[in-house]
Amino acid sequence: MTVSFRLNGETVSVETPPDTPLLWVLRDELDLTGTKFGCGVASCGACTVHVNGEPVRSCVTAVGDLDGGEVTTIEAADGAAAKAVQAAWRELDVVQCGYCQSGQIMSAIGLLSENAKPSDEDIDGAMAGNVCRCATYVRIRAAIHRAAEIMEA
Repeated sequence: MTVSFRLNGETVSVETPPDTPLLWVLRDELDLTGTKFGCGVASCGACTVHVNGEPVRSCVTAVGDLDGGEVTTIEAADGAAAKAVQAAWRELDVVQCGYCQSGQIMSAIGLLSENAKPSDEDIDGAMAGNVCRCATYVRIRAAIHRAAEIMEA
């Protein structure tokens, strides 16, 4: 089956079974390796991308469900929230091993795109599906608050 969708601002078409997870299309067919495989069951968040502006787990998102949709990966994260999150991540030195960070960043961008001044509870709720084996959760929360300040300035 041929599936067409917008990926990072450009229309792409892939020939693949419709139940193929978006993650594998991104990584194996389209050579976009910023989105990581973590668990394969939507429990860790490493594979988070935006579909039609919303954070989703690409490991359980069937590419056939995207026909005509819009997908944004970490490679094309842009806009005020993305720039603020990226700046805050660097400023507060959030990353340790870095494996989960593309998913963490995509979830944080999604949160700040909807809620410019999140509380700790808002952050915890939005980020609950993202696991960090290095346990940088305190820095992640601080960076999201910092990104909100950057956006406000």
